[in-house]
Amino acid sequence: MTVFPVRIRALVTCMACLSLGAADPVIPRAARSVHLGYPAPDGDLFHNEMVVEASTPGSYFMACGWNTGYFGIQELADHGSAPGSKVVIFSVWDPTVGDDPKAVKSEDRVEVLQADEGVRIRRFGGEGTGGQCMAPFDWKVGETNRFLLRGEVQGDKTAYVAWVWRPDRSDWWRLATFRTPTKGLPLRGYYSFLEDFRRDGKSVQEVRRARYLNGWVHTTKGDWVALLRARFTGSGADWESKENIDAGLAGTGFFLATGGATIHRTALHTVLEQRPTGIVLPLMETPK
Repeated sequence: MTVFPVRIRALVTCMACLSLGAADPVIPRAARSVHLGYPAPDGDLFHNEMVVEASTPGSYFMACGWNTGYFGIQELADHGSAPGSKVVIFSVWDPTVGDDPKAVKSEDRVEVLQADEGVRIRRFGGEGTGGQCMAPFDWKVGETNRFLLRGEVQGDKTAYVAWVWRPDRSDWWRLATFRTPTKGLPLRGYYSFLEDFRRDGKSVQEVRRARYLNGWVHTTKGDWVALLRARFTGSGADWESKENIDAGLAGTGFFLATGGATIHRTALHTVLEQRPTGIVLPLMETPK
C-alpha cells in the first residue's frame, strides 16, 4: 500500500470531499490525542515511568491518569524551549458536570490538603472543573521520569497525593494533596495519554512521542500488579488530525506517538501486551 505524506493525504481527502459535494472540509488544527488504557484492579498506589522521545511546545505527556484526575509533564506553548518552559502538572476533577469552576458549590469543590511551597495551586475549567497543581520541572528528552500517585479513601471522599522523582536530588518530591468527593472509591481506570494543546494548525505537523514502562498498581488487597497490557485509543474531535498517530511495544514498555510524519501502523482499540520481565517492584513503601 502506498503511504503518502500527511500533507498530501490531507489534500487528497479535501479534494474528495469537494468532489462529492460535501460541506467545506474541516482542516485539522491539532494533532490527535492518543491514549493507553491499563486494565488493573482497584488500588491505592499507581507508579509509572515515562521517557519523552520527541516533544514540541504545547505538548502534554500524561503518565498517571485515573478516573478522577491526571498527572504528567508539559512543554508550555508560550515559552518554547526557554527556561521555565517545562512543568509538572497534577490535576483532580470536581464530581460535578460543567466547565465553569465558579459555578461549583463549595462542598463539591476539590479541597487542597497540602501543597509544597514550590508549586502553584489554582482552580481550572473548560474540560470539567477541579483543582490543579503546577510546578517548574526541567525534564529532558531521553531521560526517564518517574511518577507515583496515592489514593486514600476517607469516608465518602478520596485524597490523592502526587510525587515526582527528582533525579538531581535523588528524592521523591511531594507536590500536593487534593481531596474530592468520590462516594468512597479507590484508584481505578488507569491510563496515559499524549495531547497537543497548542492547536494552531502548525502543531499538527510536529511529532510528540513517549515511552511508558515499569507501570505498577498496588491493589486494595495489598498486592503489586504489573501493567503489562494496554489498549490503544484516540480522541474523536473533528478538528484533530486523524491518521498520523501510532502506538506499540517498545522494549519492556509501550509507546505513543502523534503528529508530524508519524505513520499509523497499529489499529485503534488494539490491546498491546508485554511479557513479564521480572522487573523489580518500584518501591516497597510510600515516600513521605
